[in-house]
Amino acid sequence: MDEEIQQTPGAQSPAHTGCSETMRAELLDQCEEQFGLLQKLQNEIILADTESGDGETSEAMNRLNAIMLELEQWQEMEPKLLSTNPEILLTLGKEELQRLNNQLKMVLSCSQAKQDSLRDLLQREQAWLKEKEEVLSAVTERVSTLRDENERLSEHSILQDMKRKITKVKDYHGNLMETLSDMLAEHFPLPSQQLVGTKKKRGAAAVSGTALISLSEILEKLTNKTLETPHEPYVIIEDSFWPPYIEMLLRNGIAVRHPEDCSKIRLENFY
Repeated sequence: MDEEIQQTPGAQSPAHTGCSETMRAELLDQCEEQFGLLQKLQNEIILADTESGDGETSEAMNRLNAIMLELEQWQEMEPKLLSTNPEILLTLGKEELQRLNNQLKMVLSCSQAKQDSLRDLLQREQAWLKEKEEVLSAVTERVSTLRDENERLSEHSILQDMKRKITKVKDYHGNLMETLSDMLAEHFPLPSQQLVGTKKKRGAAAVSGTALISLSEILEKLTNKTLETPHEPYVIIEDSFWPPYIEMLLRNGIAVRHPEDCSKIRLENFY
């Protein structure tokens, strides 16, 4: 029987072809018989409808109910085979199996093609993912390097900028001190030795041969002391400080004496 199933329709023997024609004819006869039975039943229904009058509504309803019940019975019944001939059933089974086999082959071919397509797509996606991961790793490393360089450059640039500002302030301070020194030297010059000798009563030089310093140098000492030791900004009045300079600074509110030691002075707070 398996060998018969594997045979293709084009390779059937003449005896098998004759058998198939006989079975086809037998099936056609059975179909015509069933069709004639259906026509007979339909004619009876039409004839019964024609004989019934319009006033027989209740009878028509009864018949409709009966037909509906019969329909439900037919729906619940299992269909019977038109033929019980084993040769006919075998031929029909072969044809049905062949049709199912062809359909399954088509489904298998489509599924294999779809699988190959999905496999190619998966390989492309994996290659794309690997490439993107490599790019991401390179970009992350580059960003980290640039961030480190930026931090170093930022610290270096800030330090250099601070140095430039400090240098600029120092130069400006030096220029101011030079200008102040020139102005003080011009308007508040040191007294000559003769003037110092004639005004010993004012205490210009307590010790013979003591060299006096300029007003600019006195102010520079007071400023440096204030900046270096702001907690102790007082400077001891030395013999080299010309007393008129000290008196002028005190009277004009530029310097003040120590509240407990009059031999010490400091710059006045101008803030």
